[in-house]
Amino acid sequence: SGEIRIHGRLAALIEVGSGFHPELTGRENVYLSGSILGMRRREIDDNFDRIVDFAGVREFIDTPVKRYSSGMYVRLGFAIAAHLNPLVLLLDEVLAVGDATFQDKCLARIDELKRGGTTIVFISHDLGAVERLCDRVVLMRQGRMVSQGGAAEIIAEYERSATTFIDAGIPREQASQLPRTARVTGLTFHDQSGAETSALRTGDPFSVRLTYSARADVKDTAMWISIFSQNGELACQLSTKVDLPVLDLPSGSGTIEFRCGELGLQPGRYYIDTAIHENDWQVRCATLRVDPGIVLHGSFYMPHEVRHLPDAPSPELVPPPAPDESVSNAARA
Repeated sequence: SGEIRIHGRLAALIEVGSGFHPELTGRENVYLSGSILGMRRREIDDNFDRIVDFAGVREFIDTPVKRYSSGMYVRLGFAIAAHLNPLVLLLDEVLAVGDATFQDKCLARIDELKRGGTTIVFISHDLGAVERLCDRVVLMRQGRMVSQGGAAEIIAEYERSATTFIDAGIPREQASQLPRTARVTGLTFHDQSGAETSALRTGDPFSVRLTYSARADVKDTAMWISIFSQNGELACQLSTKVDLPVLDLPSGSGTIEFRCGELGLQPGRYYIDTAIHENDWQVRCATLRVDPGIVLHGSFYMPHEVRHLPDAPSPELVPPPAPDESVSNAARA
């Protein structure tokens, strides 16, 4: 609770492309969305060419946006918002748009607004962007301010807290179906030396340890670790069924360790779910940061070996047999 007093022009970019009408062209939507976001028509006229060039859609500016790809759509939406020039700008998780080149352009534009004196409130889980853009960072948890300070200091605190296993409980719709005779009580990542870590590198060996507690013996079960990307897509999964088709958990507590020869995930932040078959399901109970290691393009690094196989020598050509004269003469006859 509290009071906020605003002196001057404030703009909020909560959802990229807000106010777009699918039947209108890109040109018409620049004016529509710009007006909704608080720009005057003269401002839009003055910035129109810069907005179109920033979005990179000049060739399609007179095409209805319903025919745009999702990337073109969000690029145009961000380009409009990026030219608002307010005194205070609120940005809520809006930088995950377009490819890496366009994201760099977005960050450069925000830097330009910042240097021009715009006050920016930036809400994000993209720690790289937070560290690059923000002078002061506030860490929130369940609607309350936990701490505040410099970017590096608060990001380090967030990473320490985010990688700690949290008993998130079973989703409400499954709560009545899972008895939790056995439940996951902890999850930790370990590097090649066995030391616990909050960050791994693409291509590095690692292990994951799941601790559990069982109120009674659990026969023929299985355990999973599901790793999700920031956009909610399942990146990969580890399962005891690969090496232990039948897993029995005795009553009490214990640890299951998964060992991986190489980490295939590309750099980024990932969220973890864990499960014990028909007993427990922990949603977003931990996070993992993956730093650059082996550098390859694509969404996933495929562990592989390379061998050079020299060409085999070509077989010697054997000349065809000479024609049989008697057969040739008979054929002519």
